[in-house]
Amino acid sequence: MSETKERIFTERVSPFLKQKMADLLARYGAADERYRALSLQYLKSPLEEAAAPESNLRHYEAEVVHQESALPKGIERLYRRTLVIEITISCVANCRYCLRQKYDLHTFTEDEILRVAKYCGSQGVREDLNEVLITGGDAFLVPQKLNLLVEALMRYAPNVTTMRVATRIPQQSPERVTDAILDVFRNKPGIRFEVATQTNHAVEFFQEVRECFKRLKEVVPTIYSQNVLLKGVNDTPEALLELYDTMRILGIEAHYLFHAIPLQGMHHFRTTVDKGLSLTKMITSSGIFSGRAKPMYAAMTDIGKIIFYEGTIKERDTKNNRLLLQSCYMLKNRREWNPSWQLPGSAQTDKQGYLQVWYLDGSQ
Repeated sequence: MSETKERIFTERVSPFLKQKMADLLARYGAADERYRALSLQYLKSPLEEAAAPESNLRHYEAEVVHQESALPKGIERLYRRTLVIEITISCVANCRYCLRQKYDLHTFTEDEILRVAKYCGSQGVREDLNEVLITGGDAFLVPQKLNLLVEALMRYAPNVTTMRVATRIPQQSPERVTDAILDVFRNKPGIRFEVATQTNHAVEFFQEVRECFKRLKEVVPTIYSQNVLLKGVNDTPEALLELYDTMRILGIEAHYLFHAIPLQGMHHFRTTVDKGLSLTKMITSSGIFSGRAKPMYAAMTDIGKIIFYEGTIKERDTKNNRLLLQSCYMLKNRREWNPSWQLPGSAQTDKQGYLQVWYLDGSQ
């Protein structure tokens, strides 16, 4: 497992976002929801230093330790068919709620990229693995290394036929989406590419951002967005409806709506799970907008993503503000896919061997 440590999470805002925030502030004022939707996401707040029950340094520990392949840090596996490759932890802007704010900084070397690709195609791995999520940080920040990784996977791991690439650069610095990035996705026969992004409020879809996604869709038809439920940013039915309507107009598929994770400094962003369930019910079951744009409401727990269905919440510990969540993950399977994975202290197994995990709730 990787060694966690405290590091200063600096405020980093791209010139594009700085200008957009300045424009919104001048036009609408500091109290306007459009300005706040950006400022809360990117400007450091004193509330990050306030004492709160959120204490996690990382959202989960899932790194693959494989001595023979000498894998670098940044390879995670929780699921049978998918491997996460964190090619870099750098970004052009620091989202204040970022789940990787406490991760060690790294960017893969060319040698590390080759080792990762060979591991993905190695015996005992290739039988199940057919998909990778290339993320970070922001994978678009290192287009040359991203292209090297894609080509190395095609050469050494032909079992990997779906490659998802995660980025927020279109919303944070759209001018950076140049031909060097678009070329990564061109002339790669046999590979299904998908671009994963994250947008939390409709205001983020400025005209430059819309044009950027339009260029991207010319080479990657499938673009999807996960979203984080953030107090003061999008925790109203109106904000979520506008967000998902806009995404659908732009051809961006809805994926997860995440409850904000219990990381240090995150308390002021975290609603209760019940509020998230109520909001999800309002936007998915009201008939107000199309079912084709509905997200899945989920928590990122110490054992991985858990979607909230009937029966997901098994128990409530009101004294400690915790929920016991039921998963369909089996401990024996998890250890088959990632032998280095260890059961966290917050988790347990039920009588059938399925994993359950305690999850810290937020506040109203």
